[in-house]
Amino acid sequence: MLHTMNDSIEVEADTSAAEEGVVAVRRAMSILAAFGVDDTHLSLAELSRRTGCHRSTVLRLARTLAMDDYLAQRADGTWRLARAAGWLGACYQATFNVVEVVQPVLRELSAATGESATFYVREGKQRICMARVEGPKSIRHHVRVGAALPLELGSPGRVLLAFSGEPGEPYESVRRAGYMLSLGERDAEVSSISAPVYGINWTLQGAICISGPISRLSESVLLELKEPVLAAASRLSRSMMGARQGQGA
Repeated sequence: MLHTMNDSIEVEADTSAAEEGVVAVRRAMSILAAFGVDDTHLSLAELSRRTGCHRSTVLRLARTLAMDDYLAQRADGTWRLARAAGWLGACYQATFNVVEVVQPVLRELSAATGESATFYVREGKQRICMARVEGPKSIRHHVRVGAALPLELGSPGRVLLAFSGEPGEPYESVRRAGYMLSLGERDAEVSSISAPVYGINWTLQGAICISGPISRLSESVLLELKEPVLAAASRLSRSMMGARQGQGA
């Protein structure tokens, strides 16, 4: 009986240690994710605010990340992403085949709708423009590839939140509809319609959208363009699944 109790105690200790390890790793990852494309450096206070972790916890984890070159501390005490974080980003870009997988679908969608087509992914608390095809019209909405925009404003970000499980409205309605319209939400002069894109095992990969001036893309026009957007999202999802399977073969 004593041997069994000891075994039980050891298992509980191992489980507790594993859970603490997972929490520590997730907190460390949240520090890296706190940086946006426009953040050359962040103070300890700002990292604490963005991650929701106590300053002492952030400082301890930041120093640990710095040991392996994921973060570096500047002379003024602020922190910046370092070489190892850049290498991860480069690996991500190299294995995410935007040109072969995403770009053709965006070109087809832009040709079908006459508007600019964009693919966004979620990075922490932002959405990143990963690929874009400009529409043929002279007056159009401009977004540069690599731009970081808010998740909670505009249809692409709302779609990413909705299909990541964000509770409440408007996310419940977005999930039921399978798409979202946005008129002047992030920019008073821009409207858009977006739909989710999936990969293997129906894992959310990003959001595809068309956007343009609200004077041209009214709610009724966006609804008329809903089917091409949904069709493009479905086609890109199939391509994503095939691309990932091919890479894993």
